Amino acid sequence: MTSIPAPSQSLLRQYLVLTKPRVTQLAVFCAVIGMFLASPGMPELGVVVAATVGIWLLAAAAFAVNCLIEQEIDARMLRTARRATARGTISNTQVIVFSGMLGGLGMVVLYHMVNPLTMWLTFATFVGYAIIYTMVLKPLTPQNIVIGGLSGAMPPALGWAAVANAVPAEAWTLVLIIFIWTPPHFWALALYRNNDYAKSGLPMLPVTHGKQFTRLHILLYSFALFAATLLPYIVRMSGMFYLCAAVILSGMFIMYAWRLYKAYSDELSRKLFRFSILYLALLFGALLIDHWIMLF
Repeated sequence: MTSIPAPSQSLLRQYLVLTKPRVTQLAVFCAVIGMFLASPGMPELGVVVAATVGIWLLAAAAFAVNCLIEQEIDARMLRTARRATARGTISNTQVIVFSGMLGGLGMVVLYHMVNPLTMWLTFATFVGYAIIYTMVLKPLTPQNIVIGGLSGAMPPALGWAAVANAVPAEAWTLVLIIFIWTPPHFWALALYRNNDYAKSGLPMLPVTHGKQFTRLHILLYSFALFAATLLPYIVRMSGMFYLCAAVILSGMFIMYAWRLYKAYSDELSRKLFRFSILYLALLFGALLIDHWIMLF
């Protein structure tokens, strides 16, 4: 295997990359939305800050463990070959210590400055992603992202628990939305990175069942996602502003999925992947705005 030269990076930057900061930001954003939705007014600022920090630390720790476990796989993939774990510029011991420090500090912050429920739920999410998904499901089945998607869908419940010290049905409604959003989001990436995943040896859906099958499932999931996004309005946790935003955004998601299904191109798959990230951020942003509209 030919090694891929990487641009010079500071040691701090190499560690930061292991935490997958862009993915972490979206997850923490959804957790923060959960915090605000859990409160009939403005949540206590100290709790919001502490919960945000604690959840971010444990999420970062989970992603670092993921990079550690998948270092050999990452080295075979163009998209991930420049990670420090794949290149061997950071040792396994260093990653373990780094992840342990982040995770341990996050648990302390959540336990002492938020509440034990949030700590245990966040720790369970860490185990679900870093161990169950990464070590067991991902190399075992092409449905890995479907089954393992629950851990990635948990941030709104974590945020809700931080403020309310409970996880009611409304919080699980938000979890369901992300749970259904995750497969088409990830499969769009896997489609235009199909050659990479074929080299990795991982049983990703486009590799095991082909692009046409994957495109069909993206389309089917986009309709399921549309239905799921209506639930906050149906259960009266949101109003017309959110409903309009959900219909427009989900309609755009379906449009992208339909176009991808009818005539595939890597560029269109890439556009769907990028839009799916914006979609989730805007959808949860609309939930927050609607929440404030209903309050005031």
